[in-house]
Amino acid sequence: MLLQPSYVNYSLNNAVATIEFYTSQHNSLPASILAQLTSTIIQANNDDACNIIVLKSSGERTFCAGASFDELIAIETPEQGLQFFSGFANVINAMRKCSKFIIGRVQGKTIGGGVGLASACDYTLATKQASVKLSELAVGIGPFVVGPAVERKIGTAAAYELAIDAANFRTAEWAKQKGLFVEIFDTIAELDENIDQLAKHLSTQSPLAMAEIKRAFWSGTDHWDELLIQRAAISGRLVLSDFTKHFIKEFKAK
Repeated sequence: MLLQPSYVNYSLNNAVATIEFYTSQHNSLPASILAQLTSTIIQANNDDACNIIVLKSSGERTFCAGASFDELIAIETPEQGLQFFSGFANVINAMRKCSKFIIGRVQGKTIGGGVGLASACDYTLATKQASVKLSELAVGIGPFVVGPAVERKIGTAAAYELAIDAANFRTAEWAKQKGLFVEIFDTIAELDENIDQLAKHLSTQSPLAMAEIKRAFWSGTDHWDELLIQRAAISGRLVLSDFTKHFIKEFKAK
């Protein structure tokens, strides 16, 4: 059975841009997809016909499984590690600097870097199947790059809880209570209906006012350009440890 190639698609309908990504390994994120997500978010920001962005992934069970293990296991130097994890930094920085509201559509489980994407959205809706986990410590690294976005969204205590208990998922209801999700729905069909209604409504609002609201609520994050790259370097070093190499090999052998 041939697997569908990975992709990042951009579409625009009545001032609502949809950015959809897919990889065959549960929508995990290799460097190429991270780079495409960054450039596509910038494209949407620069598109005068776009007023609102919806960020989504393909499939039903998993929104995003985080970093690609195939690429993690291939990292051989701190420089390569920095380059890979900088991909997450670039996506999050593109999201926070985008002048348009980004609506997150989380239809299933989200892990590691996927939690970072959901946190960097301005308004995230999900299904009741959208449990969350920061698995980085279990892999031998930590949620360093996505950490600022997660902490900003759900607070230090909840972010620390996720970072420490890296083996267990938290429910979508937990994520809603902490502020990651605005609302959760029983089905994907209900999720999509509500996102469509919200996006259509927001697409008719003042782009200048929305841009100023976003700028105001993201104030105090200008230093993330440097901070997230510094965090990427930490992950880039830790990923070279024997612990991480062994964990990934054992995981892939299952």
